[in-house]
Amino acid sequence: MSQSTSNFAYAMPASITDTVSLLSQASSNGVRCQVLAGGTDLLVQLRSVDPDPRTIVDIKSVPEVSRVEVSNSERGVFIGGAVSAATMTHHEGLKAILPGLVEAAYLIGSTQIQGRATLVGNLCNASPAGDTIPALITNQAVCEIHGPRGARSLPVEDFVVGVQKNALEAGEFVVGVRMPHPSARTADAYLRFIPRTEMDIAVASAGVSVTLDDAGVCSAARVAIGAVAPTALLVPDAADALVGSTLDEASLAAAGRACTAASSPISDKRGTAAYRRKVVAVLCERAAASAAERARAR
Repeated sequence: MSQSTSNFAYAMPASITDTVSLLSQASSNGVRCQVLAGGTDLLVQLRSVDPDPRTIVDIKSVPEVSRVEVSNSERGVFIGGAVSAATMTHHEGLKAILPGLVEAAYLIGSTQIQGRATLVGNLCNASPAGDTIPALITNQAVCEIHGPRGARSLPVEDFVVGVQKNALEAGEFVVGVRMPHPSARTADAYLRFIPRTEMDIAVASAGVSVTLDDAGVCSAARVAIGAVAPTALLVPDAADALVGSTLDEASLAAAGRACTAASSPISDKRGTAAYRRKVVAVLCERAAASAAERARAR
């Protein structure tokens, strides 16, 4: 591939190998290159804050990135990089076992946007307020990354490294995310707070996954929060507050306090830092209670 750094170009590879080759060649030639999956973030950026020329690599013709796999085997759940939010919200298998993650996907923009926006695109955009990121973290999601040095896996909590910055190296792209199939009596939930009734970005958010034993005691938990730090955060102290409890009010409140302590929000026109710290605790408590109710019903 040859391209002047002052021009736009478009490519649609048909395989993972071809995609990596295009990205690697562009990097070697000093050509800016960007992957297109849904394009809902990319096109907005091109029209506003970042209009500079680049090569657009459209991955939608790569078979692996359009695949959804739900399995009880060690392979677990796989969601490809070009799978849209609308596909997720209509997928009965995903809704049955990962309702919190599907809830997060449903909150991405409008119905029209959800027809194009992708789970992995939302992750790669690396917004502190990205709705799917805390939900992925709570479900132990791992990015399956391919690049010139082969394939590697990286937990979602380590993938986002800063505001709109991710851990991808030159020539790499995310083929999809994989997570374990939830065990019996395990369930997740995701909640966010926004100033409007819909189509806004989170002031604060929280995702929770809990596992209950036969006596109704929480035996495992994961808690993640968003929009209250430069990246979405896994909060082990919040999970520790839930484990060993029956998820009563005291344990939920303790988990909420841990989320407040872990947060480091900013103040802006949508909310002060103090307000975000308070709200994220409430969201954690409510999400944990919702996840517990779902787990009891399984």
